[in-house]
Amino acid sequence: MQKSFSDLEYAAKKKLTRRDVFLAKIDSVTPWSQLHALIEPFYPKVVGAGRPPIGLARMLRMYVVQQCFGLSDEGIEDAVYDSQAIRGFVGIDLSREQAPDATTLLKFRRLLEKNELTRKIFETINGHLAAQGLMMREGTILDATLIAAPPSTKNKDKKRDPEMHQTKKGNDWHFGLKAHIGVDAKSGLVHTVVATAANVADVTQAHALLHGDEVAVLGDAGYQGVEKREENLETKVTWHVAMKRTKRKALPANKLGRMTEKLEHLKASVRAKVEHPFHVVKNLFRHRKARYRGLKKNTAQLFTLFGFANLILAGRQFTVSETRTPS
Repeated sequence: MQKSFSDLEYAAKKKLTRRDVFLAKIDSVTPWSQLHALIEPFYPKVVGAGRPPIGLARMLRMYVVQQCFGLSDEGIEDAVYDSQAIRGFVGIDLSREQAPDATTLLKFRRLLEKNELTRKIFETINGHLAAQGLMMREGTILDATLIAAPPSTKNKDKKRDPEMHQTKKGNDWHFGLKAHIGVDAKSGLVHTVVATAANVADVTQAHALLHGDEVAVLGDAGYQGVEKREENLETKVTWHVAMKRTKRKALPANKLGRMTEKLEHLKASVRAKVEHPFHVVKNLFRHRKARYRGLKKNTAQLFTLFGFANLILAGRQFTVSETRTPS
């Protein structure tokens, strides 16, 4: 396709913005052809002389930008018009066409949700990374993070989301959901995602976060007693769960106490890898609050977010600070 004057002028500029760099990296590491093949059977086709749907490749790229930059449906529509970098990534030339509107993107997102395609996107990305030898599968790290939901009742239904609940963390109460993940201990990549209400204890989801080939599983003190739970009695793994803080502080100042402290420090250094995907999702993708009502829609979004977080983490040449969206 012939480029417009604005495209040529933009391409000739000397400085690349952080957004340019980020989008170029996402473009290079994403297995586009595999994702197209996954979604294409479900994508609308031209019927008779009707208006042809917007190309799948364009809609998928627009959806990816939306998720990676934490934008609403209306926000990504505006961003396409405001940002030459985003237009180039999506493949829009405003001198010849309009950008897909928010309603079109909403329909695309619902198509992904209805057919559980975000889970399959997550699995396809992980299969792509596994083919490159990045998923070692011998060890899993478990963890969970809270994602806030609107606590206000000033809405159409005059009530909070019934599928979200509140929980106490430290001295503060939090209302929302909890994202539980199983992370490959070697690569730090997420292999399993489960979403629950915020008040669901981490230890109750441990069994659901295992892929079955683990030899060892690590978790923080929230997983104390995991090996005694009925659903885990037949699990053939070695559990390495952190000692509770109060018990750790009470360790004796002798050789055994020092050795135990050293072991706890070693376990903590391995578990630290689980914080990396949370950092990408919550800080880089800016996903700190649930965007939708209900666990099903939010779970669907989490699959996409952690799938693309894996792509970023797998590209070790990525500089984390470069991937922030400039204000």
